[in-house]
Amino acid sequence: MTTLPRGAAAPTLRWPNQPPAAFAFVMATGIVSAALIDAGWTLAAWILQWIATAALLVLLVGLLGRLVVHTTDAAADFRDPHKGFGYLTMVAAINVVGIGFHPVAPAVTWILAAISIPLWLFLAYGVPLSMMLRTEMGESLRPRLLPVDGTWFLWVVSTQSISMAAASLASGGNTVRLLSDAAVAFWGIGIMLYLTLTTLVMLRLLTGGENLGGIVPTNWIFMGATAITVLAGSMILHLPADVPVVQLAGATVGGISYLLWAFGLWWVPLLVAFGFWHHVVRREPVDYSTALWSIVFPLGMFAVATFRFGTENDMALVAFVGDWATWVAVAAWLAVAAVMVAAFSRWLLRARGNRPANTTG
Repeated sequence: MTTLPRGAAAPTLRWPNQPPAAFAFVMATGIVSAALIDAGWTLAAWILQWIATAALLVLLVGLLGRLVVHTTDAAADFRDPHKGFGYLTMVAAINVVGIGFHPVAPAVTWILAAISIPLWLFLAYGVPLSMMLRTEMGESLRPRLLPVDGTWFLWVVSTQSISMAAASLASGGNTVRLLSDAAVAFWGIGIMLYLTLTTLVMLRLLTGGENLGGIVPTNWIFMGATAITVLAGSMILHLPADVPVVQLAGATVGGISYLLWAFGLWWVPLLVAFGFWHHVVRREPVDYSTALWSIVFPLGMFAVATFRFGTENDMALVAFVGDWATWVAVAAWLAVAAVMVAAFSRWLLRARGNRPANTTG
């Protein structure tokens, strides 16, 4: 057995233990790209689209490596009620990137959507089932009440991302009816999940519950789930009017989407107020974590959903709000990106400072 000489530094290179929700960066970057497309900033939008694509590939490799190198940690996160749903950011990220390519390369949208569906089936059923089947040893073997938080809304976000992909691909061809049916079906599943989780999360937030210190960055996903549901609804309303499922559900989709848009708008000041309380009143520092992208994504999604829903339904004021929200989302993306680069630079400096000096002789 080979051993290191006494006093020698052990190798520090390890496969990164990538957090489950790391794909939130791809989601945020991809949706801000879509917002810039709506604003007419095509070059900037495509720069972000390619950044999102590159990050998606890197993070997929990172996840595969983690499953091999850090198998125990990955499995533990899968069963953790505060982390397990984070894996669903992968499904949403794949579809956000795929939809971004639809205007120029619809084949990419088809391929990524096809990849996302088995991942969604595994995660959307596997994560909640792993929690439902857990038991606590003690006086009884009944499952304990699991602590619900904002990350659970990734269940909704990933489901609605498939609805959006189906609606994008249903814009032409012989599969319009089938894909339109799928888009409305996934939208309906997302709505039911949204209503169920909203009840649970609001009860925990209002009663103090186990919500990890109040409204934290991941609870912005609550608003993001609202916005992506509205965006998926607006895309369904954009489908051909003669498609049977659109004739059947169009009015319902439009009405519910508008109510959810209003609720999402109401939710934003509450999130901002709690953020002000945490970081200005209590002076808690803003340290970089993937959770910060969970703020950027809802802002970008709200901007795109608001602009497109308002445009699709001739609601000038709603479209105007979406136009202005785009620049809030862009500013948030730039701010978090700057914090991320600064954190990465500090990490490189620390790693370089801890590197053992070369010796000869």
